[in-house]
Amino acid sequence: MSGTDQQQGMNLELRFFATFRKAVGQKVVEREYDDDATVGDVLAAIESEWPELVGEILDDDGDIQPQLTILKNGREVVHIDGTETELDDGDRLSVFPPVAGG
Repeated sequence: MSGTDQQQGMNLELRFFATFRKAVGQKVVEREYDDDATVGDVLAAIESEWPELVGEILDDDGDIQPQLTILKNGREVVHIDGTETELDDGDRLSVFPPVAGG
C-alpha cells in the first residue's frame, strides 16, 4: 500500500461533428478529466470551454438535449446511463448535433 491518495486523471478523445466541429475549430481534441467524471461532467466541461456550445448540448436541467447523439466508443449514451454514464481512460466521446434532412 502506497498510502497516497493521488487522484489520477483519465484522457478522453472528444470528437465533434458538423456545426459543433465549426464551434470547436477541429474534429478531434484530447482532454484530461478526473477519474470519476461522467458523460454529464464532460459535456458540462465542453460547454464551459467553448461558450458557443452553452445550451446546445445540455438543457437547463443538465440533461442531454433530446435531438443530439452522444456516443461513448460508438454506443449511444442514452442506451447506457445517459449523463451518468461512467467513462474510462482512453474512451472516445463523439458529439453529433441535430441533423436536418429531407
